[in-house]
Amino acid sequence: MKEPRFQGLQRKYGRYWQLYLFLLIPVAYIVVFAYVPMLGVQIAFKKYTILGGIWGSPWVGLTNFIKFFNSYTFSRVITNTLRISLYDIIAGFPIPIIFALCLNTIEHRRYKKFLQTITYMPHFISVVVIVGILMQFFHPLNGIYGIAVKAFTGKTAVDLFGRANAFPHLYVWSSIWQHFGWASIIYVAALTAVPEELYEAARIDGASRFQMLRFLTLPMLRKLLFLTILMRAIDSLKLFDTAFVLTQGGPGNATEFLSLHVFRLANAQNGLIGRAASVALVLLVIVSLVSSLLIKQQRKGLD
Repeated sequence: MKEPRFQGLQRKYGRYWQLYLFLLIPVAYIVVFAYVPMLGVQIAFKKYTILGGIWGSPWVGLTNFIKFFNSYTFSRVITNTLRISLYDIIAGFPIPIIFALCLNTIEHRRYKKFLQTITYMPHFISVVVIVGILMQFFHPLNGIYGIAVKAFTGKTAVDLFGRANAFPHLYVWSSIWQHFGWASIIYVAALTAVPEELYEAARIDGASRFQMLRFLTLPMLRKLLFLTILMRAIDSLKLFDTAFVLTQGGPGNATEFLSLHVFRLANAQNGLIGRAASVALVLLVIVSLVSSLLIKQQRKGLD
């Protein structure tokens, strides 16, 4: 005789009810903070007013998107965002890996831990403090940069914070210095999981360090490398805090990014919330496209 459906489900899942109860907490967190806010996407298609709110504001269709695409800032915003994101990925992605590989060759444990500690400590420094350090270091009059230029050339140093072409370098390399030690931790952990017997067998076969790196270490880190480059690509498109604190939004030719443009529109004199939401939706689409392209390439590589 076939047992009732409810009793079958109870027999299958009932003894694990405590685990499912614990699972309700993260599921509820994701629903409340990730899916419920998606209802606010409709603001991008409305002329938002404070009195009308999300539900009472009038619909305007694609007007907010058309205004953004036809604005004089569109090409500059997209170009700056993609340019500095690619710069950040190309320059910043290999450094934690190289540092982790170098750490892995150090046999002295105390020296190894000391290096790890001093390199990941800047990760816990706030953006405001990092910007303060940059301003003190690169100040054209009182900073180390300004004093060195004055000593060697006899001229006052150029104010780098007022130059549009200097900002990408200040942003990217300060971010690399702040986070490369922290980012290397996951690679160091992955390298310690590689069996030492594989390296011993490679040495017996006469493999050099470069050959072991190319044919043994990097293949072991393949999936981890894909995951980290995916996360870095997503994070690099959401740059805002350092750009805003470092330059207060200028010089506009270099720091006019999508996220900063959203902030400016939302905090404009008349509060262009609808247009800000449309730009944020464009940023979300770009992030989704980048993620899907990277995942597609990874699947091709696995096939």
